[in-house]
Amino acid sequence: MDLDLTGRHALVCGASEGIGRAAALELALLGADVTLLARRPDALEAAVAQLPVRGAQQHGSISADVSQLDELDAKVRGLAAGKAVGILVNNTAGPPGGPAHAATLDAYRDAFGRHLLANQVLVQAVLAGMRGERWGRIVNVISTSVREPIAGLGVSNTIRGAVASWAKTLSRELAADGITVNNVLPGYTETARLSQILADRARTGGQSEAEVADAMRRTVPAGRFASPAEVAAAIAFLCSPAAGYVNGVSLAVDGGRMQSI
Repeated sequence: MDLDLTGRHALVCGASEGIGRAAALELALLGADVTLLARRPDALEAAVAQLPVRGAQQHGSISADVSQLDELDAKVRGLAAGKAVGILVNNTAGPPGGPAHAATLDAYRDAFGRHLLANQVLVQAVLAGMRGERWGRIVNVISTSVREPIAGLGVSNTIRGAVASWAKTLSRELAADGITVNNVLPGYTETARLSQILADRARTGGQSEAEVADAMRRTVPAGRFASPAEVAAAIAFLCSPAAGYVNGVSLAVDGGRMQSI
């Protein structure tokens, strides 16, 4: 199986922690030059320092806030001008919890900007380089909620669904250029996002976080939460040459939790 990404340049968003950081590590292990994007320069510096360097590999980082679209566009276009970005991993922390009917319009606008609009800016910033190489991989880290909405995550359910439809449309538009567009749908994964969900559910449900976590684990046939590395492995595969004919799919990495096919 051809997993070699030597000479490819990957841009991984939300890469200072969690799934993004794990994905950056997996791509580096496959030989890619990896640029990490997140808000905190100190966390980025620490993450870059832990990436393996083999041969001529070069890694770096961009400090940017995905809600600042003009700044994001300028920084990523500058990066791509130096070396074409062949792999884009769109990964952004999810919106705050709460029911859909109670969410403010600003909550929806903010989530739409940080997810769909930021993804669009990033794709447009790197697309010319992918087309020039006639090779590209775009992977969006979203949620199992695009198939089965998750209770208490109204804004997230809504925006994640929009991103999935956007990605499916792109996959058909860009396939002739040798570019694939796919989604990874993490289930319950041991990240800061999961900690936030546990805290929210414990607060509203009158239980301890441990009790909430135990109840969530019981809904997963595998009986446990995923590690970020397990989700990152799926991301890395979709970015590899071996996945060249996998396009427009939403791949669940959820331990079998979803009941839909």
